[in-house]
Amino acid sequence: MNPQAEGRAAAEGFRAKHRLGLQPLGDLVALIEQSAGVDVAILDVGADEHGLTMRDPQRSAVFIGVARTRHPMRQRSTLAHELGHVTFGDWADNSDCDWSAPSQAESRANAFARHLLLPMDGLRIFLDGADGIGLAALSAVVQRFLVSPQIAAIALELAGLIDGDTKREWMTVTAPQLAVRFGWSDHYRSLQDDADQRRAPQRLLARAIHGYIEGVVSTQTIATLRGITSEEAAAELREAGIFPAQHSVTWTDPDELPDVEIDLEALNDALDSAADSPNKASEPDAR
Repeated sequence: MNPQAEGRAAAEGFRAKHRLGLQPLGDLVALIEQSAGVDVAILDVGADEHGLTMRDPQRSAVFIGVARTRHPMRQRSTLAHELGHVTFGDWADNSDCDWSAPSQAESRANAFARHLLLPMDGLRIFLDGADGIGLAALSAVVQRFLVSPQIAAIALELAGLIDGDTKREWMTVTAPQLAVRFGWSDHYRSLQDDADQRRAPQRLLARAIHGYIEGVVSTQTIATLRGITSEEAAAELREAGIFPAQHSVTWTDPDELPDVEIDLEALNDALDSAADSPNKASEPDAR
């Protein structure tokens, strides 16, 4: 099976396994954390960084990190792409690979991302009865499935709904252009704002808050995870009615302590011996 077919089969299998049907996927971060059991974070990183997947072989813990961005469709593609690497276990030999170079693993992850975000059958159902496939249909697909125009154009060609020339033309179109032209620029700005927010791994943050309730984690720890100040974290916890547990301390009555016999004879002998020893002053050698 070639990488494109492998990616598509895995994406369809993932949707089937987690009962996602053919509908558009909403919050990908929450979906990945809840379905794949992987910690995901949206981070402040360099402009050229998009995403990465790391695995701790000792604990078999997997972590996906993606960049904050004003390009929400690209961020979703990156999340789906990294989930593809997790699905195929591509970290197994990443010490010997250059993931920035074209490879079968990268091609397979790209195909997984496209078909996960925009299933072919879901596309056909959505456009069933459409009056022609023009830019308005492209815009509707992009907005409905929250994918880039490039992913939408590739899917439309694979579905036999447009030809190769149209696909190549639409590959140069951007989501902001479609949003402005077809009246959903307000929606697009809200997507931008959401994609440009830092986000801590939910399971890690939940464990930290549990530790705070038990009185073993400070508000500063939670603030560091959230990327906010300690004061902001404390105020947020108070507003949610979350406070550290007040553990009562039971002091023992002195009368209940057991009697302990202490033998000081050896200590007295040592002190007496030191007192009986003459003081010796060292003198310089005569040369």
